[in-house]
Amino acid sequence: MMRTRKAAAALFVFFLVFAATLSAEAAKEKKKPHVVYIKAGHLFDATSDNLRDNVVITVEDERIKGVDAADAVKIPAGAEVIDLSKAWVLPGLIDCHVHLEARADKLDPIEDVRSTPFKGGFAGVVNARTTLLAGFTSVRDVGSSPFFAVDLRDAINEGFIPGPRVVASGPPLSITGGHGDMNSFAPAVSNYLYPEEKDFAIVDGPEAVRHAVRAQIKYRVDVIKLMATGGVMSQGDQPGAEQLTYDEMKMAVDEAHRAGRKVAAHAHGTQGIKDAVRAGVDSIEHGSLIDDEGIQMMKERGTYLVADIYNDDYILGNAAKFGLPEANIEKERKLGRLQRENFQKAVKAGVKVAFGTDAGVYPHGDNAKQFHYMVKFGLTPAGAIRAATSSAADLIGRKDTVGTIEAGKYADIIAVTENPLDRIEVLEHVPFVMKGGVVYKDEVGK
Repeated sequence: MMRTRKAAAALFVFFLVFAATLSAEAAKEKKKPHVVYIKAGHLFDATSDNLRDNVVITVEDERIKGVDAADAVKIPAGAEVIDLSKAWVLPGLIDCHVHLEARADKLDPIEDVRSTPFKGGFAGVVNARTTLLAGFTSVRDVGSSPFFAVDLRDAINEGFIPGPRVVASGPPLSITGGHGDMNSFAPAVSNYLYPEEKDFAIVDGPEAVRHAVRAQIKYRVDVIKLMATGGVMSQGDQPGAEQLTYDEMKMAVDEAHRAGRKVAAHAHGTQGIKDAVRAGVDSIEHGSLIDDEGIQMMKERGTYLVADIYNDDYILGNAAKFGLPEANIEKERKLGRLQRENFQKAVKAGVKVAFGTDAGVYPHGDNAKQFHYMVKFGLTPAGAIRAATSSAADLIGRKDTVGTIEAGKYADIIAVTENPLDRIEVLEHVPFVMKGGVVYKDEVGK
């Protein structure tokens, strides 16, 4: 009997070990990585201003495993290969200033009253996909209703909907009656529609700013957006007028940086730009009326300039038919030319530049139309591309994962069929888009 029990126990242990071995083998098989080899005829990896020819990019699951000369890589028989040997391959593009909730054909301020948050949600799903298919695999959303961009970011990260990687802000911090407030409506209307904004958007005084920044961090934003000056699209203010004070902006920066968040400051006006830079913001958005002193301050402090120098064309050419009031269009007439001239001065002086377009004021998907103007007003084609890749990744705090084609980074890769260093406008029509190792668009050679 004892021997029988020992034999049974030994047999039981054998089966346990056998089962465990099978389970381990099954797990190993299940976790076998998905490997893809990309043959790149010409590669702009954004680590320099130069092209590399005849390169193989090895992608394992969602990351880049290797970037090597073609003759140094032996591609296994039967391996999955993407042939871009006649194309120019680049990192996925990054737009540091978008509003995915917004529609360029709904510019009438009355839309704030007519629309529910659901409309913005529908628009965001469509705009995210459109932006991704245009070759922009990462964006920084710098202003939407609470907390749309955070939820959109999470839905994309979960794989629920297609879209770019989103660096999300909450509603921008604005003074009462400022560029981010709901102006020119009856008190009952704005108080009814947006009562919660007094907790984390409309701020007056440093302590209110401290509370708002902390509240936004509580709701998991990635970046804090400030309205340092008036704006073009708001009612009842002027773009050049400073709104948030230096002390208010310094409080916002200190609280945000302490929590590991960066700060973007909407700033058209000269003094507002300089006070925002002195306060320590990470980027100046727009920068339309910057002067020589402000340019020097930005250069010395390493503050990024994110200037939307394309959408002037769209606002002046199309906005009236989509309901933007004449007063707002007149603001743009006064700013557009000056913004481009001052952008040129900043580039010449060596200010760091990151690509950002204000998409939502013009149609999403047209983001790359700005490259033409960045080159026209001072950047080289390589410099403009790096502004939308490696420099943009640095600004948004993602330089370890996106912005260049290097081993270890996400496989966010695009391709075009002409040399963008010869004709930057080719980036306006991107036929190949991969994000995280997944191909979302492949029209190369079609």
